[in-house]
Amino acid sequence: MPRLVALVKGRVQGVGYRAFAQKKALELGLSGYAENLPDGRVEVVAEGPKEALELFLHHLKQGPRLARVEAVEVQWGEEAGLKGFHVY
Repeated sequence: MPRLVALVKGRVQGVGYRAFAQKKALELGLSGYAENLPDGRVEVVAEGPKEALELFLHHLKQGPRLARVEAVEVQWGEEAGLKGFHVY
């Protein structure tokens, strides 16, 4: 299964973005994590079926109501066997 790494830039810290990502990931049956980065971005890593990851990426580009997503840098790779979806 593929692995998605998304670096999300904009107003994405302090607006519930990581909890939003976790909720969407769990709804789609994905594993991974979301964490704030020191530079103000949020890193989201997810593993699962390609179709679910593509839908998840669509949600990440929208974000929750209070967020303002300016850009999403995306990298695809091989899964690492992550379990659950965690917020750090």
